[in-house]
Amino acid sequence: MNRDEIKGKAEEAKGKFKQAAGRALDDPDLQDEGAADEENGEAREAYGRGKRKIGEAIEDVGKAVKR
Repeated sequence: MNRDEIKGKAEEAKGKFKQAAGRALDDPDLQDEGAADEENGEAREAYGRGKRKIGEAIEDVGKAVKR
C-alpha cells in the first residue's frame, strides 16, 4: 500500500465515525460531513491503488525488457 491508499483509508474511517456520531447526536450536518469525508477517502484510496498498479505494470515491463 502506498501513502495515498493509507490516507484514503484513514479519511474513510474518519467519515464513518462522523456519520455514526452524527446519527447518535441527531446532527444531520455532521452526518453529511462524514459522508463527504468517506467519499473523499474512497476516491483517494482508489487513486492510490491506481497509482500503485501503474507502478507495478512499469516494473513488470522493465523486467521483461531486461530478459
